[in-house]
Parts: sequence; C-alpha cells; structure tokens
Amino acid sequence: MPGKTERKKMGRKGKYEKWLLPENLFLITMWARDGLTEEQIAKEKIGISRKTLSEWKNKFSDFGNALKRGKEVADYEVENSLFKAAKEGNVTAMIFWLKNRRRDKWRDKYEYEMESNLGQIKDNIHTLKSILQSPAPDRKIPNE
Repeated sequence: MPGKTERKKMGRKGKYEKWLLPENLFLITMWARDGLTEEQIAKEKIGISRKTLSEWKNKFSDFGNALKRGKEVADYEVENSLFKAAKEGNVTAMIFWLKNRRRDKWRDKYEYEMESNLGQIKDNIHTLKSILQSPAPDRKIPNE
C-alpha cells in the first residue's frame, strides 16, 4: 500500500474526470434537455456547487458542450410548442411570440410613452437650468 508521500506524487483524481466519461456526458445532456437548470444539475445530480460547474464548463469543452446540446434541444422543443400554440389561437402565446419576435411593432405601451416623454423632460431641465443660472434680479419664470 503506498505511503502518504507516494499518494501525493500519484495525484488525486478529480471528481470531474468521472463526469467527462461519455456515458456521464450523455446524462448531463439529457438532464439539460429535460429542463433542469445548471444549478439543479450541479447540486442535485453531480453533487458540486454552481461555481464548480461553471469552472468545469470553462475548463472542459466536452462538459460545456454536453450542457449546451441539451439546452438547445429543450429550447427548440419549447419554441416549437409556443409556435404551435400561437398558430392554434392561443392568444397568450401569440402575444408572447409577437413581443419577442416583432419588438418594433409589439412592445409594451409604457416603454413608448417613457421614450416620448424623455424629450419633454430634457426641455424642462434645460429651462430650469437657464432660470437658475440667470442673475437674481432678472429671473423670470416663463408662463406655461
């Protein structure tokens, strides 16, 4: 049996090595495809922190690609379902689709009003600045 110093020289296998095996990369892809979040995969399935999972994604391209493949499949399926629901007359699906695909025509009204009022707000600030910068005796407040 190797001694303490011999074990150090041999090096400890990282937990990540197990998860880089093809069968485990397949599991990761399937979990992502099933809609699990990266946090759920990290904590509930692999037993690591979310931070460690991010490090593995950056360090091991196979690991990051397995997650990406699974997410792409899930996203594609949801997009197709949303599109199908919109075509079948689901008003909520239609609105969601149009607000995201045709933002130029279907954005929320409050965004438009905020943008249109911005010019008036700038004009008011400019007027107020000029009033406050003029000498005290000559200050005149314009009538509205």
